[in-house]
Amino acid sequence: MPDLSSLFWIALLALALQPFLAGQWFTQQRLRAIRAIEQKNGTRVITMIHRQEKKSLLGMAVSRHIDLEDAQTIIAAIKETPPSMPIDLVLHTPGGLVLAAMQVARAVEAHPAKVTVYVPVYAMSGGTLIALAADEIVLGEFSVLGPIDPQIMGLPAASIARVPKVKPIEHVFDLTLVLADVSEKAIAQVKKGAVELMTPQMEHDKAVALAEKLAGGHWTHDYALTCEEAKELGLPVRLGMPREMLDLMKLYPQPVQRSVVEYLPIDLPRGPR
Repeated sequence: MPDLSSLFWIALLALALQPFLAGQWFTQQRLRAIRAIEQKNGTRVITMIHRQEKKSLLGMAVSRHIDLEDAQTIIAAIKETPPSMPIDLVLHTPGGLVLAAMQVARAVEAHPAKVTVYVPVYAMSGGTLIALAADEIVLGEFSVLGPIDPQIMGLPAASIARVPKVKPIEHVFDLTLVLADVSEKAIAQVKKGAVELMTPQMEHDKAVALAEKLAGGHWTHDYALTCEEAKELGLPVRLGMPREMLDLMKLYPQPVQRSVVEYLPIDLPRGPR
């Protein structure tokens, strides 16, 4: 019979390996779910899901945003997809680097076959920028997109650029003037990129007006752009998130911290999908 010391080390090893083993199980379940969606829709499914995940043996939570590594991986996946094969891109992200988001968006726009972006919950900022390049955006009843206005040092570029226009120039700090100059350039660059992405789906003048609305600082950066409002703006959105996309989202690890929301599942027979 093992002694107490051996039991302690066995329990410690099991505790250390638990996040790794759980992550492997989730990975296998996600791959099966993705394959099932591909077979049902006849598409290539690519996902970019940013959530806090248990990434290490110690179960540390890692928060993710769109970065250059994401861009490189998604671009490679798109390029290896046959030109005639449609793509279903599933986005769940708070945004990230404009450079990385634009790289992904250009790859989406360049794919010859139809690209559909699915947003089960939210795709803000850079996520919305990527969605603009799609042929169709599918949202759920409570899914949201967001503004694509650039942020400088954590502040809205549009607000920084406005400072020298409302305050006498001699009373504006040199650093503020530099940031205002950078902000104006950033806004112009994002607008130009958005127009480039949207022009294949709409007239140039409409794309310019929509880019101004989304990137011009008319809302706060976390403004929730609903399906109805996105339609009114002229985006190619469709309401109706397939159940399999919602089920796929359940297969991504939750934050390590205990949730304050708890409930018991209701055992009801499922109707036809």
